[in-house]
Amino acid sequence: MPQYLAPGVYVEEVAGPRTIQGVSTSTAAFIGPTRSGPTSGRPELLTSYADFTRLYGDAVDLEFEDAGRFPNYLALGVKGFFDEGGSSLYVMRTFARTAAGAPEDDHGLGSVPRDTDAPRLSLRARFPGQAGNLRVTLTLRSGTNALTAGGDLTRVREFDTVWATRTASDDKGVFTVRRDPTTGAWTLTGGAFALALDEAGGVYPLTALVEVQHPTVDAQGLPAFGPPQAVGEFGFDPRAVGTGITTVLTANPPTRRAALSVPVAVEGVAGLGQVSADDLPRVIAAALFDATILETSPVATTPLQLRQRVVTLTGGSDGNAPDVTEYEGDPTGFADYQDNATALPFNGLLAFESVDDVSIVAAPGSSTGWDRTTAAQGKARAIANAVINHSERMIYRVAALDTPPGFLPDEALDYRNQRSSTHAALYYPWITVSSPVDGSRVDVPPAAYLAGIWARSDSARGVIKAPANEVVRSALDLETRLNKSQQELLNPQGVNCLRFFPGPGFLVWGARTISDDPEWKYLSIRRYFNFLEKSIDQGTQWVVFEVNGPALWDAVRHTVEGFLFNEWKSGALLGAKPEQAYFVRCDASTMTADDLDNGRLICVVGVAAAKPAEFVVFRISQSTATQSA
Repeated sequence: MPQYLAPGVYVEEVAGPRTIQGVSTSTAAFIGPTRSGPTSGRPELLTSYADFTRLYGDAVDLEFEDAGRFPNYLALGVKGFFDEGGSSLYVMRTFARTAAGAPEDDHGLGSVPRDTDAPRLSLRARFPGQAGNLRVTLTLRSGTNALTAGGDLTRVREFDTVWATRTASDDKGVFTVRRDPTTGAWTLTGGAFALALDEAGGVYPLTALVEVQHPTVDAQGLPAFGPPQAVGEFGFDPRAVGTGITTVLTANPPTRRAALSVPVAVEGVAGLGQVSADDLPRVIAAALFDATILETSPVATTPLQLRQRVVTLTGGSDGNAPDVTEYEGDPTGFADYQDNATALPFNGLLAFESVDDVSIVAAPGSSTGWDRTTAAQGKARAIANAVINHSERMIYRVAALDTPPGFLPDEALDYRNQRSSTHAALYYPWITVSSPVDGSRVDVPPAAYLAGIWARSDSARGVIKAPANEVVRSALDLETRLNKSQQELLNPQGVNCLRFFPGPGFLVWGARTISDDPEWKYLSIRRYFNFLEKSIDQGTQWVVFEVNGPALWDAVRHTVEGFLFNEWKSGALLGAKPEQAYFVRCDASTMTADDLDNGRLICVVGVAAAKPAEFVVFRISQSTATQSA
């Protein structure tokens, strides 16, 4: 209560009733192997398939050292998620090294060709994977003459690298620009010969344009490189943070953004420690461009091909097939680069624990077990269990699962009966889609596509609507076309079937969890309660540390009742009147003296959620027509 000590008019702001805002239920998180991208740190939010390809590579097949070639199920699943209506997605890449203790063995590597007397520099892909076998083009570029008529320099900075000529002489070479801190006079240092500024006939600033081409396949499935993508244009001074080629293309960038946007790093600069600081920019330029390019043809009038170095990286590997350990995450696992120390241990499913808004989790392709032996199903089940355990531990998440490929209906049923959970839904069979790489038909696991359908249904109808009787937009066919009798075997056990119906096409024809508890058999009920619980959780955080008394109890009750009243009005709750749809109790009857002494406020909430009309029955009887007079 404010104190008023002097007469006057006082205006007070009075807070209105607290409200609860519904949380999002359509943000998904996918985990699995990709062609490129980070394997640790906080997962990145993606809003389109283009975002995914920029960070994690395209949908070209993966080739594991110990398991052979597999379709890139995660990339295909990401495309399917967005095509089916998803809008927000986090991705975590798994990667299994081919050799223990050698974190860089699976990165693409290329050495810059050099003269015999030049230091050796190498280019290495920032992230592991065959997609790291980049083609890197270095183009030496020069600006216009920076030497003024008065014998001064303009448009240069200290430590810039320049190409200079001597007046009335054939002498030419590369120098570092220095400036006297006392007099402000410019000098040229570090060259192969001494050159005073008043002897220079021309001074041309030098930079290096860096472009990369990512490996891919052409329409015939043959190896090819994609279009050039510019990384940037840089100088050669390692002291120029943000503009020097060795400070931007570094193995340990200072920020995560720099690491994600620059796919290649320059290595070997540390070996130049014996070079003087004044001469270092020139030596780095010499190590990247041979003498023919650097000394005789750096000016812009020289044909482009005579000013370029092309380095093709090799040795990049997709690693070994991931096991359950890569999916679960390892706090002591390797990190891609030095960034935020608190984020380095995060990998696998552990990385998703730091993202609050995820409500759907899937591991596209994990149902294959990444193995073509008899051990595949066991590995697939272990990974599925890890995803389910994560969803249950995080409380407000649901796992989208699928069966291994090529299963018959009775095999799908056996697979389902190996685990019961209220936080997971299983889909069968696989679907046939068009590959974004070459347009070929490929069978893919449906979980990622269903995650997009869940998001689409939530956006159109709300989370209380069962995500079923929805069209699978991406489907060209199903791996197995089921009939009604086969679904009658699977549906009661919680295997959600994808069916083909003439006219509507390929539909999701089931919306159950794999729970043996009949209270939680419907997927929409599980996800709706997640929505209610998380919304109330986040919307009542203001209650903590308030005075635990009747005034607070009334405020909490009114807040929750207002939220549930809106849910009843929207049709999510049963009952002709609000009191038939829900109740909220928060008073002396819900708390004991011990609760009050220990600071516990207990609010009891009950809701009657509307369940899906899964079995629609019309009872029709025959009646005899009566003739009216």
